[in-house]
Amino acid sequence: MTITLWLLFCGVSLLMCFTPGPAVLLAISNSVDVGAKRTAFSSLGSSAGIFVISALAMIGMGTILSLSANAFLVMKVAGAMYLIWLGVKRWRSKDGLFSSEEGLAPSERRERKNWQLAVQGLTVSLTNPKSILFFSALFPQFIVPGAPLLTQYLLLTTTFAICALISHAFYVALISVIKGHVVARAKLFNRIVGGTFIALGLSLLKTRHKLS
Repeated sequence: MTITLWLLFCGVSLLMCFTPGPAVLLAISNSVDVGAKRTAFSSLGSSAGIFVISALAMIGMGTILSLSANAFLVMKVAGAMYLIWLGVKRWRSKDGLFSSEEGLAPSERRERKNWQLAVQGLTVSLTNPKSILFFSALFPQFIVPGAPLLTQYLLLTTTFAICALISHAFYVALISVIKGHVVARAKLFNRIVGGTFIALGLSLLKTRHKLS
């Protein structure tokens, strides 16, 4: 792979990662729940999911999902229900977001362990069939015929995962900067984030079984 081709992939990856989706929304949601530092665990879990999703795409899972309506339907419904569940939880939350002194979530909202945050990020990544279809469509455009496939898989996936982490860090930092406005409008924030999760889940249900 030439440096020009890799830089092009970086540009496409950054564009995709900075477009708000379930993983970005989860990072924003967790940043106000458990603080910016611990949000890194859910982002790392999401990045681990990227490696699994890209591996599935490389072995042809995207083709299976695009051809099999039943396989896509099962995965689609599971992913949509999980996003909607996250949305309903956030929508119904009546707790404040940040502590006025520390800028962190209240102590009673720190019950989730770091590994639970990582699993949550991993689950969001793995339950979105559109991700597999996306990687199935994206990766072939940058694969160099004749070059070792494993090396290219590791390079492309690691690049995309790093771009995802950068986007998460950006949004978490942005929320930290405007946290004063977020605190003053905690209920509105919960409704916006919860509603967006629900909307993403419903939009996933409307996704057709073929990649358009």
